Amino acid sequence: MHRIEMLGCPMDVGTMSETVTAIDNALTSEQFTQHVVVNVAKLVNMRKDPELDASVRECDIINIDGMGVVLGARLLGHDVPERVAGVDLFHELLVMSSKQGYSVFLLGAKEEVVSETARRVQTQYPDLKLAGYHHGYFWDDEEVMVERIRASGAQLLFVAITSPKKENFINKWRDQLGVSFVMGVGGTFDVVAGKVQRAPEWMQNSGLEWFYRVLQEPGRMWKRYLITNSVFAWLLLREKLKRKG
Repeated sequence: MHRIEMLGCPMDVGTMSETVTAIDNALTSEQFTQHVVVNVAKLVNMRKDPELDASVRECDIINIDGMGVVLGARLLGHDVPERVAGVDLFHELLVMSSKQGYSVFLLGAKEEVVSETARRVQTQYPDLKLAGYHHGYFWDDEEVMVERIRASGAQLLFVAITSPKKENFINKWRDQLGVSFVMGVGGTFDVVAGKVQRAPEWMQNSGLEWFYRVLQEPGRMWKRYLITNSVFAWLLLREKLKRKG
């Protein structure tokens, strides 16, 4: 993997395989790794949210998730082989953890979602060491939640909470969590639990996954994507013209 900068944000370019290998190597050497993925919405929101911006920049690995960012990076001349989608990386890391004997903790979503996620991953990966799981509504006492994670002995922590809450929570408590690897996975538990369907593969690969989400949740998503996609398109155009000039 190698690091680039796009629209003021650092990003680590690499394949899914390279990312998993880098994380496995860090775990083997007991090197703490804070991981994040960036998509169009996060890139745009970082520009107006200093805390989110700092939380992303503090990460050791910053993968490109959204195809919009992949295509934008290519437009600006960066060689980006593929995106590393958070939900796919989550599964790859569970496979790795099952083989290597690493224990994991699942944090986030509603109680019925995270418990169903835990049940399904244990069924799919019977050798996986599940150190524990908890829903994402613990904001009245974050310290108790942090201590619970530490006491579980988990080595990998996956946080399925909306942005920017998850990024800021991870960055705030990274040194107290007691894990070797932590990653924000957004709506991944909703997908794993069967609550939300992923877009067809052709839509994922063509950068239209956002549109599929709008079709599923129009009331919540249309305004968010309309604004962030429009801002991102303008930023890309401005950067492209600047480079030509």
